[in-house]
Amino acid sequence: MRRFNDRIPFGSNNGGGGGPWGGGGDRGGDKGPWGGGGGGQQVPDLDELLRKGRDQLKVILGGKGGGRGGGPRGEGGDPGIGRYLPYAIPLVLAVAWLMQSFYSVKPEEKSVELFLGKFTTIGEPGLNFAFWPLVTYIVLPVTRENTIDIGTAPASARARTSDQGLMLTGDENIVDIDFQVVWNIARPDLFLFNLAEPSETIQAVSESAMREVIARSELKAILSRDRAAISQDVQALIQTTLDGYESGVNIVRLNFDGADPPPQVIDAFRDVQAAEQDRDTEEKRAEAYANQILAGARGSVAQILQEAGGYRAQVVNEARGEAARFESVYAEYVLAPEVTRKRLYLETMERVLGGVDKIIIDQNIGGAGGQGVVPYLPLNELRRGGSN
Repeated sequence: MRRFNDRIPFGSNNGGGGGPWGGGGDRGGDKGPWGGGGGGQQVPDLDELLRKGRDQLKVILGGKGGGRGGGPRGEGGDPGIGRYLPYAIPLVLAVAWLMQSFYSVKPEEKSVELFLGKFTTIGEPGLNFAFWPLVTYIVLPVTRENTIDIGTAPASARARTSDQGLMLTGDENIVDIDFQVVWNIARPDLFLFNLAEPSETIQAVSESAMREVIARSELKAILSRDRAAISQDVQALIQTTLDGYESGVNIVRLNFDGADPPPQVIDAFRDVQAAEQDRDTEEKRAEAYANQILAGARGSVAQILQEAGGYRAQVVNEARGEAARFESVYAEYVLAPEVTRKRLYLETMERVLGGVDKIIIDQNIGGAGGQGVVPYLPLNELRRGGSN
């Protein structure tokens, strides 16, 4: 066992001289307060050490000490200080007790107070009092956000060392899920006493909840449009499970970092995705062409219908006009039948013979009075010449 004298700053290992606590070595043979000189070979017992220490404390505070060598305030010290010794010790003990009983809690923390190891109350931020040693406390950071990464591969290598993030979808495909759970402490008392391994428990519950939600979803939806809905469902399921455990944990948010096929088939999956995109592109082009042709056909149909409607209106109006004209002519015919009959005859002949090639031959020419007159009048030729 190493002697205490080897470590004190005022001692001497070779017996050359004593420290301020007493004589040492071979010169006087006096012992220090710990019962040995500079070259002592044995360690004193515990009772002797306590007695020597108590006597030396009295010497320091001004009382009469029991050491032979005396101290800075030996028997000739101030005897008035010794009168305050019975009051000083309780005062020091009281201050020490108050320092152990009062404690402060930061704004981002809460404390759990225990009476003889049993939970009593939760300490709020600020100065708190716990009756030491009957009441103890444990301070926990309740607003600090803790993160758990599940299925995240190292940055240096895409291949995984475990199948933690590999999950089976509802359409019997395997998907590689990377997500992060952010949590904090909602109930310090429940968190402290109901969870032995908080991080391991939250990780196991989170992975189980994600596998359950992924098992109800299809691969295409997971990879494209349903990540936000999946995150909400998983977060709600994790919170419900932890509340059932009375864990005192609050799930702040769930970050859905990625969803990809396994590394072994990712190249083939990308080819499939590219083919699906090409198919979608061609389908959209076909739909655009069909819409263009259909719109043109509908426009042609509408045009034909409008032309037919206009022709029908024209014919109906012309018929009505002819009928009204006939009625007006008939009214005039009733008033003057002979004149009207002649006028109708002339108009009809004009309409009938207006487009016919006509040659007029006068049968009376050629008699005695018609010598030298050609009985032929080419009206058509005359009309063409006039128009030129």
